[in-house]
Amino acid sequence: MDKNKNLIIQSASPQEDSIVAHHFYQLWLDNNISPDAIDDDWLQISLEFIVKARQELLFQAFVGKINGEIVASASCQLFAGLYPFPFKSNFRKYGYIWNVFVESAYRRQGIATQLTNAAIDYLRSIDCTHAILHASPNGKPVYENLGFVAKNEMILCLK
Repeated sequence: MDKNKNLIIQSASPQEDSIVAHHFYQLWLDNNISPDAIDDDWLQISLEFIVKARQELLFQAFVGKINGEIVASASCQLFAGLYPFPFKSNFRKYGYIWNVFVESAYRRQGIATQLTNAAIDYLRSIDCTHAILHASPNGKPVYENLGFVAKNEMILCLK
C-alpha cells in the first residue's frame, strides 16, 4: 500500500509551530549534528524565531499529514538579507525555504517535493522573484529536480 496515498499538504497553523520546531531539531540530528552542539533552549529559540518571522518576514510553514498525523513540514519566508538591500523588490525579492523535513518512515515518496512546491507557490504569491535554500546532501536531488541550481556561494571553514 502507498503510505502517502492519503497525504494532505496544508498551511501550518501557529498551534503547529512546536511540531515544525521539532522537525527543525530532528533535521539537524539527521544531518549528523551532535545533540551536544545544539543549545539546550533550542525549542524556545526556534519558536521565538518563528513568531518574529511571521510578524516581519511573512513566514509560512506547511505540514504534510497522513490520516491526520503530521509526518512532514517545510518553512519559508522572505529572505532577511545579509547586507543592505538597495534593490527594488520587482528586481530582487528573495524568498527562503528552510526546514524541509520528512519523518524517516515516509521518505522517498515525493512528500518533500510536494512540500517544497507548496513553499514555492507561497513565495510566488507574495511576489518573490527567486526562491533560495541550502540543501542537505539527501535533499539536493529533490531540489535539483525542481529546477534549483547551485550558484556562487563559497564557504571557508574558520574553526
